Amino acid sequence: MPGTFTHEWNTPAFSGKTSFSTGLFINGEFVDGSEGGLIEVINPTNGTPITKVSEGTAADVNTAVVAAQKAFDTVWGLNASGALRGELLNNLARLMDENKGILSALEALDNGKTYSWAHGTDVTFAISVVKYYAGWADKISGQTIETDEKKLIYTRHEPIGVVGQILPWNFPLLLFTWKIGPALATGNTIVLKSSEFTPLTALFMARLIKEAGFPAGTVNILTGFGHTVGEALSTHPDIEKVSFTGSTLVGRKVMEAAAKSNLKQVTLELGGKSPNIIFDDADLELAVGWAAHGIFWNHGQACCAGSRIFVQAGIYDEFLKRFTEHARAIKLGDPFATETDQGPQVSQVQFDRIMSYIDSGRQAGATVHLGGDRFGSEGYFINPTIFTDTTPDMKIVQEEIFGPVGVVIKFETEEEVLKLANETVYGLAAAVFSQDLNRALKTAHKLRAGTAWVNCVNQLHPNVPFGGYKQSGIGRELGEYALHHYTNVKAVHVNFDHKV
Repeated sequence: MPGTFTHEWNTPAFSGKTSFSTGLFINGEFVDGSEGGLIEVINPTNGTPITKVSEGTAADVNTAVVAAQKAFDTVWGLNASGALRGELLNNLARLMDENKGILSALEALDNGKTYSWAHGTDVTFAISVVKYYAGWADKISGQTIETDEKKLIYTRHEPIGVVGQILPWNFPLLLFTWKIGPALATGNTIVLKSSEFTPLTALFMARLIKEAGFPAGTVNILTGFGHTVGEALSTHPDIEKVSFTGSTLVGRKVMEAAAKSNLKQVTLELGGKSPNIIFDDADLELAVGWAAHGIFWNHGQACCAGSRIFVQAGIYDEFLKRFTEHARAIKLGDPFATETDQGPQVSQVQFDRIMSYIDSGRQAGATVHLGGDRFGSEGYFINPTIFTDTTPDMKIVQEEIFGPVGVVIKFETEEEVLKLANETVYGLAAAVFSQDLNRALKTAHKLRAGTAWVNCVNQLHPNVPFGGYKQSGIGRELGEYALHHYTNVKAVHVNFDHKV
């Protein structure tokens, strides 16, 4: 029998208790992994174990695919009306709302983000995403196409079938809903891999999915490693589509595996090195606050983080002064303390990776203007870090660090900054700050990125598409656009003429 996770919180931010299975969720039941392996989940605030969860394998993926295919063929897919799919998604959103405190606490516990942020933003947004796609479930429609009076031609948007979905660890619950929302609304069944670093909210969601009334096999959830479960999802011949969010390096592997197996459809939301351009005429205080949010949000562990901050020469010194003061005031500590702004990085692996980038910047000759060191003596805390005196070829300018590390770069002209901003293999997001709307929009339109924010940063909405250009990915999450990635379009020709 699979294990059980039981935990009680009694903190200034949250008090409550929960208990749920730590097994794999396959065909509507929690089960042990086929090989009996366990994965230890670590508390990033102190490096100690939280619990152990069942480890999935390729054999478990296959079992889950069989269950998902059966559900698709018998009780879901073309057998479940849009109204029913919407009703069940709304049930799930209601249960998430009723358990909002527990979901937020689990996010803070195994991810390290603050409870206040998880509760006020991540979980709230996740609930709204499920509600949004519940509203779409009975509105998946095609077109009637006029040709001549002898024919009726129409299109159908049909579910693809069994889809594989692979989650990252930085927004465990939020991206869980980004994946399952459009997939379920359009009638697909799911085999989903949660991150081995942050599996707890996915396991709790499995319980809510069952309680919401989804048929067994509709959603299957496995915790496992990328080289086993992730690879099995990418190569399985009966999975017709895979959706991956994570690094560009792994995204390439997923795409290659998908092509070599059965040419399954692929959507990839990958890395970023987003430019944040601040012109001389920007509202300086506004720009400072948003720039800090842009890079230090979620401890810098965001693919759209505004990690390259370009500031025009006329306000560079004053901006750097105020930005430094803002960053220095960020309070690090216990994610459940009400005064904490920034918790730990997610793992020892990520901590070491970020510190290696900081060392690289030093060795390349950049100036550590602020931070560059760990906070405290335990856990995976890194102080907010600002680099200056960089050159475009430095690793800290070109590569995704995925931590609270930003570079502040002085520029003179629009032409110069556009060239610098677009000199990257990434193209996920960008931001522009200017009180001249013509200048701001002209700049936004010339930036090679899937999202351009004007006088704000990192703003996301359920009904607005999100995805990248270049090596930041393929396809879009959120909005109506995401639905297109979960249906096949069929053209039906009806002939009324009895002649050949």
